[in-house]
Amino acid sequence: MSEIQSARAIAADVQSGRSSAVNISKVAIERVRALQPKLNALTHFDAEMTLAEAKAVDAQIGAGETLPLAGVPIIIKDTVWVEGRPITQGSRLFADAVPARDARAVYLLKSAGAVILGIGASSEFACKGVTTSLLHGTTHHPMDPDLTPGGSSGGPAVGVAASMAPLALGTDAGGSSRRPPAHVGVVGFKPSQDVIPYGPGYPEPFWNIAVLAPIARDVADTALMFELLSSGPTAAALLPAPEDLKSLRIAFAPTLGLDAKMDTSSISALAMAAERFRAAGFDIADAAPAWPDGAGPGDAMPLQWAGLAALYGTRWQAAPDDFDPDIGTQIEAGLRLSGADVANALEASRKMRETMRAFMDEYDLVLSATTPCAAWPSVQLGPETIGGAPAAPRDHAAFTAQFNHAGLPAISIPCGVSETGLPLGLQIGGGFGRDRTVLGAAAAFEHLLQ
Repeated sequence: MSEIQSARAIAADVQSGRSSAVNISKVAIERVRALQPKLNALTHFDAEMTLAEAKAVDAQIGAGETLPLAGVPIIIKDTVWVEGRPITQGSRLFADAVPARDARAVYLLKSAGAVILGIGASSEFACKGVTTSLLHGTTHHPMDPDLTPGGSSGGPAVGVAASMAPLALGTDAGGSSRRPPAHVGVVGFKPSQDVIPYGPGYPEPFWNIAVLAPIARDVADTALMFELLSSGPTAAALLPAPEDLKSLRIAFAPTLGLDAKMDTSSISALAMAAERFRAAGFDIADAAPAWPDGAGPGDAMPLQWAGLAALYGTRWQAAPDDFDPDIGTQIEAGLRLSGADVANALEASRKMRETMRAFMDEYDLVLSATTPCAAWPSVQLGPETIGGAPAAPRDHAAFTAQFNHAGLPAISIPCGVSETGLPLGLQIGGGFGRDRTVLGAAAAFEHLLQ
């Protein structure tokens, strides 16, 4: 079974005529047919639709057009509108939903020559840290089918890790496109808020913290995808990367300053990374944000519950069997919230935003773990233990949501493995609009970690 090349290599080969979009798509289709039964990474796959798009790209190349993603197969998460394909949000409520138009980001990818390979699995409404749904079943880790890739962008991350496609587009409202890439050994990038156009699409149970997120096998492909998509209302705030990355002020905060559990292997992987970066000449200080009381991701979670209740509370009460029970639990929690509860959650979000932004005024970058642990069994919402201590269901997601509430860019790149050989991730965060600095540093660190 042939391997899929990088997006850069595919685009160069198709643009030059050394290959064709149709031939590239046939390789990707072969991989999907071989791997999908084992992984369940895709919720929709139609080889004929993919080949038709590929033929159209070849015609454009033949007519002399230059396409930066010429013939590159891509997976789109099952929450992002793609014209003519079922986009279900992993929900029985939307089992027959077929959008009549593309999300702006999907339009931009197609315009650049990308070919939609399939739709990547998501947990229901992208509101769960494992990728399972009543509608589409369980998505499996590519290294061990009994494990989860995490969530909610598990399908896109697994599709890239399994080399079905070199690129995927996920969403990230609390780490959903950083943690799954960390668990399966690929790259996931959460850009600054509103840099990548988000709609049109379904209403979501989040308050201005969700972004569309490139997922790829390496940082260079991630950066290519980001540059093609960064045309949102705040794109003008993007700053160039500094010419000398070693002039950056970098904070090393493995737990992001939180009293959080960490597996020994995660601690060791981060320490190894910091040692290599310092040896290479990077200025890295041990420093972390000072968090006020009531400024944790858990303190802001009622916002998601309230959003789910507002969107689907009536449907849940009328037909609870149509919902994932774990989502139903969140809806019930949302229905019980008072106005004061929601106000307190909004205050927690504000505190996270102010704390992170103030810290990133002092430092250009901050390094932390993406997750405190490796992947766990897919039948569990989270690992039973982290660092040898009992873990709550969301303890695996301790270090990512802060960047969403602050609107700041953050990327996860592969960084070491667990004691059982499972991938771990390094998270690199930056100040608002410093997306290119984050990507530039990630490319340099990626090289040092290889």
